[in-house]
Formats: sequence, C-alpha cells, structure tokens
Amino acid sequence: MSFFQNLHLNNNTNGHTIKTNRGFKKAGGQAIGSLSPEQQALSSPTYPHQQQQQQQQQQQQQSNTNTNTNTNITSHKDIRNYAESTLGSGSALAQAVKLPLDEDVNEWIAVHVVDFYNQINMLYGTITEFCSPTTCPRMIATPEYEYLWQDSTSRDKKPVSLSAPMYVESLMRWIQGFFDDDNVFPSKIGAPFPPRFQTLVKTIMKRLFRIYAHIYCHHFDEITELGLQTHLNTSLKHFILFSKEFDLVQDKDFGPLRELLQAMLQDDKKTPI
Repeated sequence: MSFFQNLHLNNNTNGHTIKTNRGFKKAGGQAIGSLSPEQQALSSPTYPHQQQQQQQQQQQQQSNTNTNTNTNITSHKDIRNYAESTLGSGSALAQAVKLPLDEDVNEWIAVHVVDFYNQINMLYGTITEFCSPTTCPRMIATPEYEYLWQDSTSRDKKPVSLSAPMYVESLMRWIQGFFDDDNVFPSKIGAPFPPRFQTLVKTIMKRLFRIYAHIYCHHFDEITELGLQTHLNTSLKHFILFSKEFDLVQDKDFGPLRELLQAMLQDDKKTPI
C-alpha cells in the first residue's frame, strides 16, 4: 500500500498524518476555517475511490460532455484550452488569498501551506496507480525539466534522480516532518514562528509546484477521465495566486507550465507570470 493510500485509508497507524486543524483568527480571536467552499469539497476526508465516484456522478449530470485530449509533454496547448473551459472568474480566489485585517502573515501562510499540501496529496493520490517507477522513472515535467531530490536534513546533500512516485513520497514525508514540529509550525494560534519560517515555506512551495507540473505534463488524461480536471485547475490557480501574493515561488520555477498559467490568470491582469 502506498504512502498516499495509507494516509487516506488508515487513520490508526503510527505513521505520518496530515494536519488539518489549523485555523486563522477573526479580529475577536475566534478561529475560522481556511478553506473556500470549493476547496472544502476537495479537501474533505473522503477516500480516493469515493471522491472519484462523486466526481463521475457530477460529470454525468452536466449537460456538456468532456472530450479527452492526448496530452503531449512538449506542448501545453490542449491543456491550456481545457483549463480555459473549466475555470471561471478568478476574482474570488484572488480576493481569498489576501491577508485579512489583523491576521498574522506567518499564521496565514501556515494555514495555506497545510491546505495546499492536503490538496496536492489528494490529487496525486487519485493517479498513483498510473504513476509508477516503470511509467515515470524520473521526476520530470517537460523533457527539459527534471527535478532532482535533495534532502536538506541529511548529511549527504547531493541531488539524486528519483522516480516520480519516490520523489513525491520523499517530498511529502519531508514536509510532514516540519508540520509535526511545533517549533516550525506551531499548533497554537499566537505562538511564535521561527525567524526563517518564510524561507522554509518558499522551498516547500517550490517543491510542491513540481507535483502539479508532473501531473499536468504526464497524467492530465487520467485526471480528466476521473472527472477531477476542474478541481486540479482550481487548486493550481489558488496555489499560484497565493504564491504570487506573498512572493513564495520565483517566476523561473513556473517554467514548464508558464503558458498554462498565463491562460489561468488572464482575467487577473495584476498577477503576471
């Protein structure tokens, strides 16, 4: 059983768990959830097969039919066109990422990092049967973008080439280690964050984006067949808008999906890529 399946199907193990209880404050101190309605639907604790069934039922009820495209990892034209058809106005998401009045910026960032981790974990978990060391022996997006794994916490810091599933699993475990450390991600609202918290978050976000890039370039057909393309597009757009709002990912790191992101953000001219 993979790490991702284990996270969803076994809540009583001693292994890694996902923090989902972070919240941010209203001015009066009341904690409120961090997720928008569409993100709550994506991040709800349903099992992957249940999520797939729900999405398939929703797709059957829609009057329009989805046409599967053959995704070529050297061109994003088909993906871009499909993204345009599944994304509505970005104004709601663009407003949702802004720092609320009287909210601590590090707490706001922490809430969203955990949120994005959960979203990406669930999205990738739906296509793990299609992403194996055989089908994806290297963690790549387009051919010119291979992502090497470098564990900054180990003595041997030499980057190494891993299969896509091994890279993703290593990354999620690495991030989970920080979530479980109260000195890095305080569990209590108002507790201090470490001085280099945002530096760490930038590394986390840069690496999380690589999973989006791999999914879009190599597994978009499977995502479409599962009826999850709208969730994937919305999740990525939310991720990009938040990253741009707080300068968490450099533009150069968006390279393999630049054309797609330009299409996603064309209705938000204040957020260039």
